[in-house]
Amino acid sequence: MPHPHPAPASRLWIRSPLAAFTANTLDASGGVVVNGGVIEEVLAAGQKPAAPCTETFDAGSHVLLPGLVNTHHHFYQTLTRAWGPVANAPLFPWLQNLYPVWARLTPKDLELATTVALAELLLSGCTTAADHHYLFPAGLEDAIDIEVEAVRRLGMRATLTRGSMTLGTDDGGLPPQSTVQAPEVVLADSERLVGRYHERGDDAVIQIALAPCSPFSVTKEIMAESAALAGRLDVRLHTHLAETLDEEDFCREMFGLRTVDYLDSVGWLTDRTWLGHGIHFSDAEIARLGAAGTSVAHCPTSNMRLASGTARVLELEDAGVPVGLGVDGSASNDASNMMLEARQALYLQRLRYGADVPVERALGWATRGSAAVLGRTGLGQLAPGMQADLALFRLDDLRFSGSHDPVAALLLCAADRADRVMVGGQWRVVDGQVPGLDVAGLIAEHSAAARRLING
Repeated sequence: MPHPHPAPASRLWIRSPLAAFTANTLDASGGVVVNGGVIEEVLAAGQKPAAPCTETFDAGSHVLLPGLVNTHHHFYQTLTRAWGPVANAPLFPWLQNLYPVWARLTPKDLELATTVALAELLLSGCTTAADHHYLFPAGLEDAIDIEVEAVRRLGMRATLTRGSMTLGTDDGGLPPQSTVQAPEVVLADSERLVGRYHERGDDAVIQIALAPCSPFSVTKEIMAESAALAGRLDVRLHTHLAETLDEEDFCREMFGLRTVDYLDSVGWLTDRTWLGHGIHFSDAEIARLGAAGTSVAHCPTSNMRLASGTARVLELEDAGVPVGLGVDGSASNDASNMMLEARQALYLQRLRYGADVPVERALGWATRGSAAVLGRTGLGQLAPGMQADLALFRLDDLRFSGSHDPVAALLLCAADRADRVMVGGQWRVVDGQVPGLDVAGLIAEHSAAARRLING
């Protein structure tokens, strides 16, 4: 596997792509110049670099994009994809059947699951991923540390969230007691992880956020205490919210509040927060989220799979809510492919708002929008000074034959695998492969772990 922090590449001109999507108004027809892990120039058609380049990559067969950014995932769930007993269940029964299985997760299981999720994301053109890990059964106390090592091995960027569940079945919550932790344990580990791993600045590789799981699995106290700790440590906050009507009913019964009122009551209605799903909001609640600058991670495939509903993405954005995309956990997607997620988002939002929702808007959610959701101002665009996180796709598969607009073809013809991916100026995917990764061996080991986990 590649070293996590190799020397930056020499000055490289990625030249004259077949097409480019910049996620802004810049014209990158002439390509981009990468120097020291950063985009130095964005060139229009016919333009040449301002200074000589030591390397040139001819991108004439590639569509060039900013690296895709995934804002919501549960890496461990790659071990429970397409499990028969929950293949046809909505969220609450789905969770209640899976919790006892997930409670058996071991450190090795998590390492394999995380590696599979990250590799799958990377091959889909994703360069930065947020994971929401809230499962810490006995023996898995170092879950986030395990994830950090996997991210570094693959050479990606990640926002790893220290999740928690503190409201078990004994106290009216959904999770089994074996998956619940004491609040003081959660808060102490959260502070440890931020101190040990959280990086700041545009080139940060690992960032840590605090992420009590959901209204039906944590207490109000841990929500409020996590918000206070995040404010003191200056890190972001993440949770599931307004995913299903069942959750809304739970909030009313348990807390006497609708979801956004609940969020406000525990100090979370701020621009530090991003929410997984954000489907069931009233007009007034959308306005409140926008005024607060609270972000939403739209997860269309999971929402369709579990029949949770359709997020009102255009109205959220119009109200000032930053919106990005998330593949969500691989037990409700059941994939980890960001390009296919952008396609699904496009189609689901067209179903709600009409066929004139542009392809470019969906690609914007997957890039610039998702970067904003994670507070990553140096990612998600092709522009001078941005990090050199890039995805390049070829259009020579049978599915693209006869296509005319290369950018539109990515989503309309269902591109699902990048040919080249760069993170911080380093190639992390070459010719559709992750250099140094034994995919066949990983699949065999991961599949065996998945069978063991299900069989107990």
